[in-house]
Amino acid sequence: MQHYNAWLRSSHLVSLLSLFGRKSGICLGITQVMLQVAVAQPGVVAVPVIPIDRQALVERHKVRVTTTDSLSSLTVGNGRFAFTTDFTGLQTFPAHYEKGIPLGTESEWGWHRFPNKAGYQFTQSLREYTFNGRQVPYSVQVKTPGNKDAVDFLRANPHRLQLGNLGFIILKKDKQPASLRDIHNIRQELNPWTGEIRSSFTVEGVGVAVVTAGHQQQDAVAVRIESDLLKTGRLRVALRFPFPTAGWADMGTNYAHADQHRSAIAAQQPGHALLAHQLDTTKYFVALAWSGPAKLAAGLPHQYVLMPGRQSRVWEVSCQFAPRKVAAAPTFAATQASSRQQWQAFWRSGGAVDFSGSLDPRAAELERRVVLSQYLTKIHNTGSQPPQETGLLFNSWYGRPHLEMHWWHAAHFALWGRAALLEKSLTWYARPDVQAEARAIAQRQGYAGVRWQKMTDPWGAEGPSSVGAFLLWQQPHTIYFAEECYRARPTAATLQLYQARVAATAEFIASYPFFEKDKDRYILGKGVIPAQERFKAEDTFNPTFELVYWHWALDVAQKWRERLGQPRNPQWDDVLHKLAALPQANGVYLATESAPDSYTNPEYKTDHPSVLAALGMMPATGQQDSATMRRTFDLVWKEWSWDKTWGWDFPMTAMTATRLGLPDKAVDALLMKVRTNTYLPNGHNYQEGRLPLYLPGNGGLLAAVALMCAGYDGCTTPNPGIPKTGWVVRWEGLQRMP
Repeated sequence: MQHYNAWLRSSHLVSLLSLFGRKSGICLGITQVMLQVAVAQPGVVAVPVIPIDRQALVERHKVRVTTTDSLSSLTVGNGRFAFTTDFTGLQTFPAHYEKGIPLGTESEWGWHRFPNKAGYQFTQSLREYTFNGRQVPYSVQVKTPGNKDAVDFLRANPHRLQLGNLGFIILKKDKQPASLRDIHNIRQELNPWTGEIRSSFTVEGVGVAVVTAGHQQQDAVAVRIESDLLKTGRLRVALRFPFPTAGWADMGTNYAHADQHRSAIAAQQPGHALLAHQLDTTKYFVALAWSGPAKLAAGLPHQYVLMPGRQSRVWEVSCQFAPRKVAAAPTFAATQASSRQQWQAFWRSGGAVDFSGSLDPRAAELERRVVLSQYLTKIHNTGSQPPQETGLLFNSWYGRPHLEMHWWHAAHFALWGRAALLEKSLTWYARPDVQAEARAIAQRQGYAGVRWQKMTDPWGAEGPSSVGAFLLWQQPHTIYFAEECYRARPTAATLQLYQARVAATAEFIASYPFFEKDKDRYILGKGVIPAQERFKAEDTFNPTFELVYWHWALDVAQKWRERLGQPRNPQWDDVLHKLAALPQANGVYLATESAPDSYTNPEYKTDHPSVLAALGMMPATGQQDSATMRRTFDLVWKEWSWDKTWGWDFPMTAMTATRLGLPDKAVDALLMKVRTNTYLPNGHNYQEGRLPLYLPGNGGLLAAVALMCAGYDGCTTPNPGIPKTGWVVRWEGLQRMP
């Protein structure tokens, strides 16, 4: 064995193994294992590590579409604006896709509210609750006559806008519009490496080829079209403005109420035009640009048709949406160049994970989910606001951000070495208008600091919610994010940037717990709905996960004071030292102390098994006992109603398995065959008919994989969440989790 180790440590052998690994994909896994062993041995000659071929990694997961499946739509975008296409490369058949993944055009600035003609007041949503001996007002879905109408209005306003449908008008030889039945030979491909979609199809035997790209600095989309149909006038491009539904969802297909909004061609000159659209007090503009001669004219109500001059079989059209007038939309060439440059820069930065050396047949699917989740979260989750759960594609919950989901949307960016993308959305928490709303909520309820609500709007205003008003677990997120940024950039400038947000958030965390004098402890609640939304606020206290997150965040806030040269806050320390112990019974942790029937009541074995997040999403804080958590994990794994869960529950479970030293279970959790853990060919995490995509699942997957590969503070096991048999992972650029 001694001779073997010496031979293995030979730099010549390592070089040979590296070369052999490049030549043989089949043996790559063996090569990487031997390289790891060689490098780990004392006295090894340093050998450059072979970097991952990132372009090959990304491009082997191009998305290909050959049908009109309404769940197969594809998106281009830049994090602030997104444009979703059907198989034509534009939004030609929006009605067909409205029951699947709709053809959305949304931005972070595009919001609207209907006039409050009835004079509804926010106070109509308030209801007084008696918790721990005092009256506390919460904004909920009050059912009393008059108040219910007010609450419904406040929940629905403001709402995110579908800005417009940009699609083809395709005419057959008989001049009738082509239907889905008339489209054949569909071939479409999204290349995440460049952000381009290439589409082709035929109509009555005549081919159409389209290249679609999204600009990365401007809210614009552009296409290059090639077809003989252009020369016969049978292929046109049309922009149509829909009307907002103000409903729970808005698929961008509401063309009713034409008399309740206004649109017009504000300006037109050769190669350019400017459209204006106004709904009540909301007004925005659309700049169109095109190559060659063409004419823009009104069609159906709020529809504008661009007809080419029949001189060429190649036509380029670009379309920019903006809250203010713009001089001209960027050209197709500029848009394509922006897309290619910025997407390649994205993929070359930060982390990468390559599972191609694995023998487990599930590895390729996991790698596909990882690559496409990076693409989707970059498009939808990197704006200057916390995103909605369906990103910039269609409205769910009226298009509002849900702050408890922000962790699942965005925490992974820092873990993947892209903290700057996370920081874009953190600017929202620093805005004076947003902070004023959060501070007002805390003051109204008798607490210090700022209270971050679940259901909000771009200006921080609270949306009435009988569940969201009582959620706590979004409160520590800002501290978690700040700590991630400090770990990525541990400088005085980072401390200065985030210190006020950390302190204000911690002030609420410290003031919220109720002190039980007879038990000499602080408790969370009553008046709490845990992340597992199955418990009544009036009865619930001391949820396990929230106790750990509360403790962790307050402890980190104290460390921030020390980093800044400030003394520890004695009140915060008192809460830390006397915070209630984690509730348990029969050797396992309970969901909450108030639910001794956590595992016998069938209702309590549905929704998020968030008890697991207490050691998984969260690190060891001194509150958890690993043996107790292992028994809890085993019980949840066996008894939970996994068919009644959500997309981020599977990565959450994988993170717990990783910290418990159960890598096989970690992978099994990520790839569990449950409907809500379905990842469509376009990478979206499907949940159900009304929620065909769910970005917290994609973000959670990336956070879990980072933990499974790079580990966590104090972890000494390489790739702690990756099974040792059948799996080989190469990764670079990932950061440890706390």
